[in-house]
Amino acid sequence: MFLLHEYDIFWAFLIISSVIPILAFLISGVLAPIREGPEKLSSYESGIEPMGDAWLQFRIRYYMFALVFVVFDVETVFLYPWAMSFDVLGVSVFIEALIFVLILIVGSVYAWRKGALEWS
Repeated sequence: MFLLHEYDIFWAFLIISSVIPILAFLISGVLAPIREGPEKLSSYESGIEPMGDAWLQFRIRYYMFALVFVVFDVETVFLYPWAMSFDVLGVSVFIEALIFVLILIVGSVYAWRKGALEWS
């Protein structure tokens, strides 16, 4: 039987974790000073006059390098739980992890051959 009182801690955590950011935004919106001047409305508030246009376009290679990094970085996180329980899982899970690592290696070689890992 499904009992709601078993999830009281979950609902309390969910409500509290939702209310705290909302309250933080509301309080900062009420207490923050609102003074607009020429320095506040300028592009940069560091005191240095901006030189040139504020719009700077990045090359696509930067985004490709970042995406490849994120993909392989996130995939290594999936290996951590497997490594922690390696002795309990058995041979079949080892073979699955080996296939997973081989897919990562194939993806890395593909990205390398396409030139996604070259910065210049």
